[in-house]
Amino acid sequence: MDKPEKNQTSEATSNDHKTMNASGKDSEKQPITACLVGAAFFGALGSSFLYGYNLSVVNAPAVFIKAFYNKTWMERYGQPIGAETVTLLWSITVSIFAIGGLLGAFAVSVIIKVLGRKGTLLLNNGFAVIAALLLSLGEKAGSFEMLIIGRLIMGVDSGIALSALPMYLGEISPRHIRGSIGQFNSILICMGVFTGQVLGLPELLGQESRWNFLFAFLAFPALLQLCVLPFLPESPRYLLMERRDEAAAEKAFQRFLGKKDVSKELEEVHVELRAQNNLQTISLVQLVKNPALRWQLITVIITMACYQLCGLNAIWYYTNGILQEAGFPDNIVPYITLSTGGIETLAAIISGLVIERIGRRPLLIFGFSAMAVCFGLLTLFINLQHKVSWMPYLSYICILAVIASFCSGPGGIPFVLTGELFEQSYRPAAFMIAGTVNWLSNFTVGLLFPFIQEALQTYAFLVFTVVCVLGSIYLYAVLPETKNKTFMDISQSFAKINKIPTPSPPHEMELVLSIKPSKEVTNGKVTHVEMESSF
Repeated sequence: MDKPEKNQTSEATSNDHKTMNASGKDSEKQPITACLVGAAFFGALGSSFLYGYNLSVVNAPAVFIKAFYNKTWMERYGQPIGAETVTLLWSITVSIFAIGGLLGAFAVSVIIKVLGRKGTLLLNNGFAVIAALLLSLGEKAGSFEMLIIGRLIMGVDSGIALSALPMYLGEISPRHIRGSIGQFNSILICMGVFTGQVLGLPELLGQESRWNFLFAFLAFPALLQLCVLPFLPESPRYLLMERRDEAAAEKAFQRFLGKKDVSKELEEVHVELRAQNNLQTISLVQLVKNPALRWQLITVIITMACYQLCGLNAIWYYTNGILQEAGFPDNIVPYITLSTGGIETLAAIISGLVIERIGRRPLLIFGFSAMAVCFGLLTLFINLQHKVSWMPYLSYICILAVIASFCSGPGGIPFVLTGELFEQSYRPAAFMIAGTVNWLSNFTVGLLFPFIQEALQTYAFLVFTVVCVLGSIYLYAVLPETKNKTFMDISQSFAKINKIPTPSPPHEMELVLSIKPSKEVTNGKVTHVEMESSF
C-alpha cells in the first residue's frame, strides 16, 4: 500500500507542476479582447491620427493657400499683398498649431479631472469639428483669419489628445501588453501623416479647387470616434481611484479583460490606492517638489525634449531637394516621398509588435543611437552628392533609415513612459509637464532650424547627432526597464537613484500579487489554481 501511495503522491506533484506551468502560460497569453483593441484604435483615431494628419496636410496646399491670402488681401485693400506679409501670415498659420498644442497641454489636467480619460477624448472631438469647419469654410467666407483660428483650435485638440490618449491607453491595458497598446498612439500618428500625404496628391485633393476638402476631412475621424467611443468603457483605474465607483470599475475590467472574475485586478488597484500618501490629484507644483519623483520627472522631460529635438522635423526640409538631385522629375517627387510615410507606419507597427519582447529601454536607446549614426552618414553623403552621381540615392536611403529608427522607439515610447513612470494621482500633472516640454520643443525647432541651417548649411544635422547621442547616454545610465511591471514596481525601481529608502511592499500587496498557487482537490486529485493580477 505504501508504494501505490508514494506513486500517487508523485503523480499529484507532477500534475501540480504541470498545472502551475500551464497556469503561468495562460496568464501570460491572456487573449486580447475586441473591446480593448477597439478602445485603443478608436481612441487613437480621433486623437493622435488627427495630430499626424495635421503635421502633413498643410504641405500640399501651401501654394494655393498663399494665393488665397493674396486674393483676399486684394479684395479688402485693393492692392497685392507684399511678399513679407504673405510669408508672415503663412508662418503664423503653420506655427500657431504648436501654440494651440501648448494651450491644450496646459488645460488637459483640469479637463481630465472633471470628465475623466474617455470623457476628455469625447469632448476633444468638438474642437476637431469646429476646426474643420473654420479651415474648410475660410475660403468661402473670404477670411484667412478663419484658417489661422482653425489651426490654433486644431493645435488645442492635439495638445489635449497627446496627453489624454496615452493616459487612457496605459490605464486600460494589462501590464503584459501595456507597451503594445500604448503604441497605438504612435501608429495612428504615422497613419495620419501618411493619409495627409496621400490625400494631398494632385489627383486627389491637392488641387486649387479642392484644397479646402483636405481640412474638411478632419471632421470624419472625430465624428467616427464620437459614434463608437461612448459605447466603450472608461478607464477602470480612474473609475475606482478617483470616482470611487467600484461597480463601474468592475464592469470596465470585465469588458477589457474578457473575464468575469476580476477580483485580483480590483484588489491591486485598492492596494495602490491605500499605498499612496495623497489620494487627491497632485498639482504640478507638488509633483516638482516631490523628491521621490525627481528622476522620473527629469527622465520624462529629457525623453520628450529629445523626441522633438532629435531632428526628424528637419528631415523634411531636405527630402525633396535630395530627390531632385538624384534626377527625379518634380512631378514624380510627391509620389516618391510617400515612401517616407509608409516607412514611418511600418516601423511603428513593428515597434508595437516587439516592444513587449525587447522592452522600452533597448528600443529607445537603439532608436536614438541609430538616428545619430544615420545623421552622421547623411551629412557625409549630402556633402559628396555633387561629386558622385549616385550619392543622392544613399542620402535618401539615410533619410528613410532616420525615419525608421525614430519610429522604432523614440516616436511613441516617450508617451508610454510618461504614463508608466507615475502613479495615478501624479499622472495628470506629469502629462501636463511632458506636453508642455513637447510643444515648446516643437516650437523651438520650427523657430531655430532655419537659422541653424543657414549658419551650418549641410552640417546642420550634426546638431541633431549630438542631441541623439546625449539622449542615448542618459537613457542608458538612468532609465530602468518598465515592461510587465506594475506602476508601484516602477516607482520603487527609482527609489535608489532618488536617494530615498526602498519601500517594502505591504503585506496586502504581497497577497494580491502573490504567485503562490492555492490547492484545490477535484476527484481525488490535487490541482493548483493560480490567480494573478493582469494589471
